[in-house]
Amino acid sequence: MRRDIFQAIADPTRRAIITLIAFQAMTPNAIAENFNTTRQAVSKHLRILAECELVKQEHQGREIYYSLEIDKMKEIDKWLEQFRKIWENRFNQLDNLLLTIKKAEK
Repeated sequence: MRRDIFQAIADPTRRAIITLIAFQAMTPNAIAENFNTTRQAVSKHLRILAECELVKQEHQGREIYYSLEIDKMKEIDKWLEQFRKIWENRFNQLDNLLLTIKKAEK
């Protein structure tokens, strides 16, 4: 089954993993140390993130390091941008209304 990136980031543990590896590439064991769960559970989350291409794997000797796939994160940001613009517009309208009310009170 092919998951999409929004299914992947719906889980709070996967979002936390993304936050961790945004700063530096990490092994599954290093990631698992940050959670009160099993290494297998973390591996499952990493597999889902990899399926959605949100993380990439790099082999260094016997270790696998996971790092964030920036282009996929940009895809999420692009989708969110439409909502950001709507809210910024609403806040600007509210600012204008409040200024109008403030001027009318003087």
